[in-house]
Amino acid sequence: MTYVVTEPCIRCKFTDCVAVCPVEAFKEGKNFLVIDPDICVDCDLCVPECPVEAIYSEDSVPEKWSHYKEINERYSQEWPTLAEQKGPLPDADDWKGVAEKADQFDASPADD
Repeated sequence: MTYVVTEPCIRCKFTDCVAVCPVEAFKEGKNFLVIDPDICVDCDLCVPECPVEAIYSEDSVPEKWSHYKEINERYSQEWPTLAEQKGPLPDADDWKGVAEKADQFDASPADD
C-alpha cells in the first residue's frame, strides 16, 4: 500500500510532508504534489504533517477522490522530485479550506 495526495493540496502545496519523507517520494507540479508509488515505503510519516489533510493511504482514499491514485501514479513519472521542504504557494492560505477545486489542477511541472 502506498500513500496518495488528494484534492485539498491543489493551490496550496504545503511541503511539511516532504520534510519528513525518508525516501524522496514526493514529486512537484506547478500547484500540487504527488507521491511516487514506486518509491513510497508506506511509513505514514507524511500523513499527520499535511496541514490540509490531503494525504491518505491508498486503501483509505475517499471515493470522491479515488481518481487521485491515478493522478499520483501518472505525474510521479513526469514531475521532478522535491527533496526538501520549501514555502507553500503565495495564496495557499486563501485556498486551504476551499472544497471542490479540481478545476484548479495544473498538470505542468514545477517552475524552478
